[in-house]
Amino acid sequence: MKLLLLLGLVALAQCHISRVPLKRMKSLRQTLREHGLLERYLREHPYNPAAKYLGTGGSAEPLQNYLDNEYFGTITIGTPGQQFTVLFDTGSSNLWVPSVYCSSPACGNHDRFNPSESSTFVATQQSVSIAYGTGSMTGFLGYDTVTVADLQVTNQIFGLSQTEPGDFFYYSPFDGILGLAFPSISSSGATPVFDNMMSEGLVEQDLFSVYLSGNGQSGSFVLFGGIDSSYTTNGITWIPLSAETYWQITMDSVNLGNQPVACTSGCQAIVDTGTSLLAVPTSAYNNILAALGATTNGMISCQSVSSLPDFVFYLNGNAFPIPPSAYVTENDGYCTVGFEGLNMPTESGELWILGDVFIREYYVIFDRANNMVGLSQLS
Repeated sequence: MKLLLLLGLVALAQCHISRVPLKRMKSLRQTLREHGLLERYLREHPYNPAAKYLGTGGSAEPLQNYLDNEYFGTITIGTPGQQFTVLFDTGSSNLWVPSVYCSSPACGNHDRFNPSESSTFVATQQSVSIAYGTGSMTGFLGYDTVTVADLQVTNQIFGLSQTEPGDFFYYSPFDGILGLAFPSISSSGATPVFDNMMSEGLVEQDLFSVYLSGNGQSGSFVLFGGIDSSYTTNGITWIPLSAETYWQITMDSVNLGNQPVACTSGCQAIVDTGTSLLAVPTSAYNNILAALGATTNGMISCQSVSSLPDFVFYLNGNAFPIPPSAYVTENDGYCTVGFEGLNMPTESGELWILGDVFIREYYVIFDRANNMVGLSQLS
């Protein structure tokens, strides 16, 4: 009995709750604007946010989605660890970083993994190709130790890029992507990082949670294996998943103030840290802009913001409001609404993407043990 108790205590001691701080950096939109390249980029790369969710036989990750993304964290790969800035993305499942075998200009402008400098790296003969809206990332898969905060994931499979076409990555503030969605959508069948954290017994609970700060504040984080109770003082509302692919849930309806505006017969929504805005079905997008008094490109009078109604999402019978101060942003004296059109029909009806505009208003818990999303209002 004493031996069993001791072994149980040792096993418990190996489990952690680990916080990864997220740095809020310049978005790609700001960087491109500073270099005078924004208009050309938008002209040459028409934006289709739906492309991320339309891939077949692999993981589609259209990085135009990250034009306004500002939240990134650091991990290390190998022994000794080589550091990388990554986007923690609940809308994809693969981990990949640039490698020294990549000669694309984008790789030369970012940290690159060197397998020869890691004593724990194991190569494979398996290739990986992840499609992007503006090109592709191609490379090969390898295994090594991946350290996230103080969690050491051994034998983690990840992609090492050999090509990264286009100029997008050159100006991107992150080196690679760490996907946090389900194995079912992982390119080349690679096991996601969090799945290995669970199987290796590294986390106290099979869940992770996300806090994204707003208004230029610091303190954003991803917490692996636990829930920070200081962010759940308003209670937690749990919403069951409708699919174990992305973090997909069923939405009851969407109101603008007290008036129904979309999703009146129910629809699907994905909670995605890798999407900056609220992606709205095209069928509702123009109606929403008209109701808000915005132009067709999302511009709105800054003076009108204080009189706009809340945008209210109804999930599992509960209301989740987004105030105008959250869905309208001001840059260089111009105000724009935080919505974008999404033309993506599904078998179960229209699909919405609840990106960072939504997530900033709630502490979000991604529960793999029970296949649920938990939401706690922050204000």
